[in-house]
Amino acid sequence: MEARHDSVLMQEVLEALEVQSGDIVVDATLGGAGHFKELLAALGEGGVIIGIDADSAAVERARAAYALDRRPERPVAHLVNDNFRNLARVLERLGIGQVDKMLFDLGWSGFQIAAPRGFSFQNDEPLLMTYGENSETAADIVNTATEEELSDIIFTYGEERFARGIARAIVAARSKERILTTGALVAAIKAGTPRQYHDRKINPATKTFQALRIAANDEIGAMREGLAAALSALAPGGRLAVISFHSIEDRIVKGILRDAAETGLGMMNPRKPIVPTREEILANRRARSAKLRVFERAAVATESAGVSASMLSYV
Repeated sequence: MEARHDSVLMQEVLEALEVQSGDIVVDATLGGAGHFKELLAALGEGGVIIGIDADSAAVERARAAYALDRRPERPVAHLVNDNFRNLARVLERLGIGQVDKMLFDLGWSGFQIAAPRGFSFQNDEPLLMTYGENSETAADIVNTATEEELSDIIFTYGEERFARGIARAIVAARSKERILTTGALVAAIKAGTPRQYHDRKINPATKTFQALRIAANDEIGAMREGLAAALSALAPGGRLAVISFHSIEDRIVKGILRDAAETGLGMMNPRKPIVPTREEILANRRARSAKLRVFERAAVATESAGVSASMLSYV
């Protein structure tokens, strides 16, 4: 598969964040480095950009992009190979207290899809689905979780109506031989779903793969911690932009930002999510489910403002 990544909602992100030359900016999810390049270009002398990604290859892409910026007034860049759930620790290590603009793009890049890590069911690959090097893999989950645990994961994180049948088929398949490749997992998924489910436009493995990817990388837990840290570090008048790609993510993002607004920390601006134009969707099919939510911190926070425990635990 050709390695390619087109960053979604690019213009909308730039308009929402309104990056100024001397801002301190965090790109919490470097990915293909598309957003990073544009955020970098908007900054100048006195500006600082912090790029974070659990995938070391993404950090290298950002490093290469920064090296190509030969402007004498280019900003300072800090590129960190870490999970954005550790944002507070990263900023503390860099000696940065407050950040003016932040971006979280919760999607996975075309480079990750093209890499043989098991993110895609189009090819027969090792069943990893991990961003970093030391995470629990999808194969670990598939081969060790109980049938009930598998069913819960697939239903909760994939919203898959045939979760029980798929979990049952996975357990039956692994009793004969460990499931270590995407091909073996797809075969089990098909065995656990009705034949008519296989003839739809959406591949029958789509939701199960999504669920296992989320579980293997603890994406929901990381998102809660990362966004809570982002809201705490956001400077008065600062802006946080979050791009999500499926309903589970969007519900949690909406809940966290809504709770922050209700405490007086700031407001969601605009109140409704920004979605891609028809032209972008036609040019980049991966953009079709993207939603951009923007939070603007109040210039002067109210006395009750703060990042509450609910922002960490919202489901």
